[in-house]
Amino acid sequence: MSDPRPEKPVRPTPLEHTPASADPKPDVPVPPTPLIHTPVAPSTAATLTAEAFGTFLLVLGLVSTALFTAGFGEGTDAANKGVGFLGVALAIGITVVGGAYAFGPISGGHFNPAVTIGLAAAGRFPWRSVLGYVIAQVIGGLVATTLVVLVGLFGPDGWLAGAQDGGFASNGWDTLSPGGFGIGSAIIVEVLFTALFVIVILGVTHSTRGNPAFAGLVIGLTLTLIHLATIPIDNTSVNPARSIATAVYGGGLALAQLWVFIVFPLVGALIAGFAYRALFDGTKKA
Repeated sequence: MSDPRPEKPVRPTPLEHTPASADPKPDVPVPPTPLIHTPVAPSTAATLTAEAFGTFLLVLGLVSTALFTAGFGEGTDAANKGVGFLGVALAIGITVVGGAYAFGPISGGHFNPAVTIGLAAAGRFPWRSVLGYVIAQVIGGLVATTLVVLVGLFGPDGWLAGAQDGGFASNGWDTLSPGGFGIGSAIIVEVLFTALFVIVILGVTHSTRGNPAFAGLVIGLTLTLIHLATIPIDNTSVNPARSIATAVYGGGLALAQLWVFIVFPLVGALIAGFAYRALFDGTKKA
């Protein structure tokens, strides 16, 4: 049915605020204002101090547990109160977790010359900064064992002398090996387990594939596993700073055997760094 009185069509009236094709009063670009809380990189002094503190925590936790509580009460009615190898392994893992979350955001949380060199070999850390990190780590470790010695000076009669005669938790082979293993065993485990440790670190801290929230925990648990597996062989190094710190107070034999625990953890770290870069850092070509 058609409309008997159709309305005439009405043209639309342009509105005064109808947007034009171009803005007649364009805004002048304003440069961004820096925020007061804009994050900045830590200073070199801050990063080196963090490395020293982190290594101090690691060595102090390890050596204190090994000397004060691992064999506590042996030969007495309190023999069951010692924590043994398991306690030492857990102690080193816990200290690494704490240090990683406390100091990692400042320095990266290496606490180990082998880790620093492994990261540099993998292209994750500048070679020019390696020496400063290593010096800070060695200093942190030495401060830790020096404080343990000071505690021992006020301990029971003969405690400090006995700890030093026993090697002061130093790494070693033959008579310094808890299980009597030889130099060949020490070399193999230091290369192998240091390489595995560095590979885990490189994987869990990867910029795109890693998991920063759990990195410290994973690294700490891995180091715990390494100690559980290798303490009976050579007291577990995988960290030249830790080995230097204990050998200084461990007597002539510990110092004579120290070179193995400097050279071969670094060899394992270099192997891991270069291997990870070659095997896992490749990208798919478009």
